[in-house]
Amino acid sequence: MSWTSILAIVLLVIIALVILVPVILLGIFFLTDRKQNQHAILRNFPVLGRIRYLTEKIGPELRQYLFDDDNKGKPFSREDFLHIVLPGKYLGSVISFGSKRDFEDKGFYIRNAMFTKQVDEMRVDNSKVIESQKYIMDQDTLFGRKEHAETVKVKPWLLPEEDAVVLGPNCREPFRVRSMVGQSAMSYGALGKNAITALSKGIRMAEGSWMNTGEGGVSPHHLAGGTDLIAQIGSGLFGYRDAQGEFSFEKLKEKAAIPQVKAFELKLAQGAKTRGGHVEGDKVTPEIAEIRGVEVGKTINSPNRFHQFHDLESLFNFIEKMRAEAGLPVGIKIVLGAPEDADDLARYMKETGKGPDFITIDGGEGGTGATFQDLADSVGLPLHSAIVLLNDALNKYGVRDRVKIIASGKLITADKAAVVLALGADLINIARGFMISVGCIMAQKCSSNECPAGVATTDPKLQNGLVIEEKKFRVTNYIINLREGLFRVAAAAGIDSPTKFTDDHIVFKDGEGRVYSVENLKAK
Repeated sequence: MSWTSILAIVLLVIIALVILVPVILLGIFFLTDRKQNQHAILRNFPVLGRIRYLTEKIGPELRQYLFDDDNKGKPFSREDFLHIVLPGKYLGSVISFGSKRDFEDKGFYIRNAMFTKQVDEMRVDNSKVIESQKYIMDQDTLFGRKEHAETVKVKPWLLPEEDAVVLGPNCREPFRVRSMVGQSAMSYGALGKNAITALSKGIRMAEGSWMNTGEGGVSPHHLAGGTDLIAQIGSGLFGYRDAQGEFSFEKLKEKAAIPQVKAFELKLAQGAKTRGGHVEGDKVTPEIAEIRGVEVGKTINSPNRFHQFHDLESLFNFIEKMRAEAGLPVGIKIVLGAPEDADDLARYMKETGKGPDFITIDGGEGGTGATFQDLADSVGLPLHSAIVLLNDALNKYGVRDRVKIIASGKLITADKAAVVLALGADLINIARGFMISVGCIMAQKCSSNECPAGVATTDPKLQNGLVIEEKKFRVTNYIINLREGLFRVAAAAGIDSPTKFTDDHIVFKDGEGRVYSVENLKAK
C-alpha cells in the first residue's frame, strides 16, 4: 500500500471521527437528558439545552474579553485592569488620544491650579534609585508577541524623612511611613505562598511602604521579603490564641519582637464582609493550619466579632493593654454604617483620652476572597461617604490629630487615591490592585481554590504557575508608579506634596453638570 493510500485512509478516519463523535455524544445526551427529571430545559430540548449551559458556563469569560466595553466590567473594568497591569509590566502609564472616562457622569474631579508646581519644587526623596525590571516590546502582532525583560533603575518617589506619616508617635516604637500607599490585608490562606512572597519582596524593593498580613497571622511568606508589616488580628485570633482559643498576650509580644512587625490592627469589619473571615477547607493546608491554630482541611469561619470586647469602653481598654504590652501602634479596621457610628467613636475618644493610633476605614465596595452576596452588596457605606463622616467627626471632637486614617476601597490608581486623601485620609490601602499586579486575571474563583493564575489558591500545581522572581518586579513597578502619580497629581493641584491634599483640592460634578465643593456637598 502506497503512502498516498495510507494518508487517504487516515484522513477518512479523522473526518469520520470528527463527524461521528459529536453525533454519538449528542445522541447520548439526547437519550439521557430526556429521561432526567432535574432540568426542564434539558428534558424538553436536550441539544439546545446543552448549548445553553455551555454558553452560560463560559459567559463571564466571553463578557470580559469580547462583549463588555472597556469601562463597563465589574468589579473592575478592562480599563481599570490595564491601569494596573501595564505600569507593573512596562513601568509606564502614558495613554494616547484621550481619556475613556464618561465626563457626562457624576463624580469627583481634582481641582487643577492656575500655576502648577514644577518637578524640582516637589517635596520628594529620589536620592536613592531602585533597581527593578521592566519588559520591552519587540513585536506585537495578531498571532504573537515577543518581548524581553530589561533591568532598569527607577526613582522611588518617597516622602522625605521630615514628611513621613507617623503612626503612634507616643508609642515606644512609632511606625514612620514614607509611602502614602501600601498593601491592604491579605492573609496567607486566602492567597498562596508564592503570591504572598512575591508581594513581600516587591514591596520591600520599593522601600518605604508596608504590607498588612490579613487576619491569618504572620506567616514566613509575609516575612520572606523583609518588608514592614502591619499585623492584623481578626476575631478568629489566628496566630494570637492559646490552647483554649483565648487571646494570648504572650503571642502578641512574640509577634511584636519580630523586627518587621511595626504595628497591630484589630479587624472589627471589612467592606465586603462586615463580620469575621471565611476560608474554604480545601485551602487549609497543614502549614496554614499550624500558623492559624486550626484543623487541616476544615473550613474556617471566624466569629462575627471579638469575644474580648463588646462596646467602645471594652475595645479601648483592650487597645490600651495591647499597646502597653507590645509597645507598637495599635489600630482598628472598621466599616461605617451611619454618621452616628463615627460620632460615637470620636466622642468617646475625646471623653476618655484613649483610642487607636490609626483607623483603617474600608468602603462597602471593598473586596475579599470569600463572602456572601447580601453582605457585599448592601451592608456598610461606600468609601467616599464613610471617609467624610469619619474625618468630620474626628475634627468635630478635636481628636483628629491623635489618629491617622488609612482608607481602602478600589483605590487602584493615583487619581482615585488623591481624591480620598483630599477627603480626609492620611494613607491608602490597596488589595486587589496588588493582586492584579502579581498576576490575578479576575477569574473570581478566589473562594474555590481554583485560581488559574496561582494567586488566590493554595493548590501547589496552580501556585507553580506564579514565578516569584518575575512577579516581584511587577509589584515594585506598580507601587512606584502609584507614588509618582500622586506627586504628579499634587503638582497639577498646585501643592508640593500629596500629604497636603485637602477638600479644597477637589470638586464634585453631578449628572446635570452642576459643580459643588465638598463643603457644599456635605451641606446638601
